[in-house]
Amino acid sequence: MRRKIQHGDSASDFDAGSSVFDIRRSPLRSRRGFLERASAGIGVAALASLLNPKLFASAGDALRFAPTAKRVIFLHQSGAPSQIDLFDEKPELTKWHGKETPAAIRMGQRLTTMTSEQASLPVTASPFQFARYGESGTALSELLPHMSHVVDDLCIVRSMYTEAINHDPAITMIHTGTEQPGRPSIGSWISYGLGSENTDLPAFVVLLSGGIPGDQPLFGRLWGSGFLPSQHQGVKFRGQGDPVLYLNNPAGITREIRRRMLDSLSALNRLQSETTGDAEIDARIAQFELAYRMQDSLPRIANLAEEPEHTFEMYGEDAKQPGTYAANCLLARRLVEQGVRFVQLYHRGWDHHTSIVSRLKVKCRETDQASAALVQDLKQRGLLKDTLIVWAGEFGRTVFCQGDLAANDYGRDHHPRCFSIWLSGGGVKPGLTYGATDDFSYNVTEDPVHVHDLQATILRCLGIDHEQLTFRFQSRDHRLTDIGGRVLSEILCEQ
Repeated sequence: MRRKIQHGDSASDFDAGSSVFDIRRSPLRSRRGFLERASAGIGVAALASLLNPKLFASAGDALRFAPTAKRVIFLHQSGAPSQIDLFDEKPELTKWHGKETPAAIRMGQRLTTMTSEQASLPVTASPFQFARYGESGTALSELLPHMSHVVDDLCIVRSMYTEAINHDPAITMIHTGTEQPGRPSIGSWISYGLGSENTDLPAFVVLLSGGIPGDQPLFGRLWGSGFLPSQHQGVKFRGQGDPVLYLNNPAGITREIRRRMLDSLSALNRLQSETTGDAEIDARIAQFELAYRMQDSLPRIANLAEEPEHTFEMYGEDAKQPGTYAANCLLARRLVEQGVRFVQLYHRGWDHHTSIVSRLKVKCRETDQASAALVQDLKQRGLLKDTLIVWAGEFGRTVFCQGDLAANDYGRDHHPRCFSIWLSGGGVKPGLTYGATDDFSYNVTEDPVHVHDLQATILRCLGIDHEQLTFRFQSRDHRLTDIGGRVLSEILCEQ
């Protein structure tokens, strides 16, 4: 029972049964014995793939294209930024300011409970000025002065849409491909499909910043592996102290002692794995080994003090403060530089139901400079060409206000019908604006882009066919894009 496993241009032979499960030699006295021995063979195969990721190609036939990106940095702005005030200029709204939003524009769209009881839904023009920048002449809000300097490196998509009208299902959708919790995140799918470029670091890292009490929560399932093997879940770094708990050995425990402890624990776990065939035991062994290797690699990478002063001038003074958005952007660059496959940043605090004018200014001050610096930094290091950056919220914001417009303390409600995102690098056309909305930034009028289309395109940049990257669970082949998804070839560079 011998098979040949292909991985890229190399191949390895793996004997799945000569010593563990050989039907010619095994005394199969019962069905239970047969199943135990068969599952043990599968467990050993799984363990081999975990300890030597290059032995098996997780993506299999899904790797069908020449990749334009090796890695992804996803800058998620949790809470949903207002596209009307940042990326989707609508000068005609000044004529409608304060008037009722036309029924022909709303077309009976359901509202959240936060605005469904309002007596009126007055149109609210953006109070911020827009200007055109770069050779592309792309319009950006005055709140994004630093992004204006790299606008020709961006592909702005103004025609995103989703189905979910509330935060939790919407953020779950954009990261897992479904509104229902419990499915693997996009980072987990990519880890499963491609593995890591650096075996001393996780393939999938999560960084959190921003937020105050009352902001939308972020749950660990957003970067969970769902039904995929658990070693593909995101490793969340802490904003203060050691990036990972218990990274350092306790007092009195040397690295040699730790190595002996892990060897003994691994031997016990392998005995149990051979008995039960439980893949999670094998995943646990692999994660213990990764944690051991991270003790050497991670402290050096997480030490931002190594960066020269001009780097902090580029990212902003906040980059010197661990746990800030700026520091996380800089850390993301250091991580992908060392081979981390997928870095997920979450920045909370964009849910502006009230005081949007003042609160949006704060969020942009926290993120604008560092986001632009990340693009610039990767570009000057030659990494942008094969690193895909995605900047997105979970949905958009309404053209009508929530609250009292006259009191100038208004906000904007949730809006899934259209929102804006941007991408940069990794094979995406720079200086392009894709898609359009109506004069109210309420409905998509050109080139609609569903969340599944974005996910399919991200995978395509990595060389993965989104329809082929599947995992069988509960008698069904699941994929990130479910039964949808269209690759946005219009925004991809010619190959």
